[in-house]
Amino acid sequence: MSEAAFTELQRVFSSLLSAGSTSSSLADTLADRAFDLFEANIDAQMAHLPALACAKGCPSCCALRVTATAPEIFLLARYVRSIDEYASATALGSLARRVKLANRATQGLSEAERMQLRQPCPFEVRGGCIIHPVRPLACRGHASFDRRACAQAMAGRDVDVPVSAPHVALRAVVQDSLRAALAAARLASDLYELNQGLALALGHPERERAWQDGQDSLAPARIAPAASTDASLGRRPDGDAAAIPDGER
Repeated sequence: MSEAAFTELQRVFSSLLSAGSTSSSLADTLADRAFDLFEANIDAQMAHLPALACAKGCPSCCALRVTATAPEIFLLARYVRSIDEYASATALGSLARRVKLANRATQGLSEAERMQLRQPCPFEVRGGCIIHPVRPLACRGHASFDRRACAQAMAGRDVDVPVSAPHVALRAVVQDSLRAALAAARLASDLYELNQGLALALGHPERERAWQDGQDSLAPARIAPAASTDASLGRRPDGDAAAIPDGER
């Protein structure tokens, strides 16, 4: 990924921040744009590589820790509230409560402890991801070429999982350019553990406004820089590094 492309993506996010700095939908706008940039470019990066093994009904990586930026978390919190409002009388129960229970089970655990626990993602429902349209960049950027290897790794076996290097690289550049734009705008730009950050946002909706006002309102869920890389199922990135083609920014 060239420095010029990174700078251009940062400019895109900075423009959105300038235009919507007082908007109540700022977090949604930023997260949606980040997701659009990823989805608009990943297919081109994968054109010369084998088909992915990832498919609905394979939750192997859904027990790993997920990190996300504040805009991603606030967008997801709004999505969860909308599902809970619609499905309050269904067998799904409360997604917000599922998040709270998952956070209680995983908070403070090391990567190894978390993989041993195999606590499922609170959004894994009936073999599918119920928040798939707004899943974080970390989920979009983790893709495998070998479903069997994923299952073996999650079972505790010492195996290499061939993950897609373009997914890893594209996720990184989109997320890093968003974080750079947030930092330049003096907004909290850290990565946060998803379960804990989401539990905070769901429990106290005013945290979004506080974040927009320049506070690090998700600070309890902040991931230390040295630990900000997600667990990898023993991943071995395969394929070329991603680069966003001209005209698809």
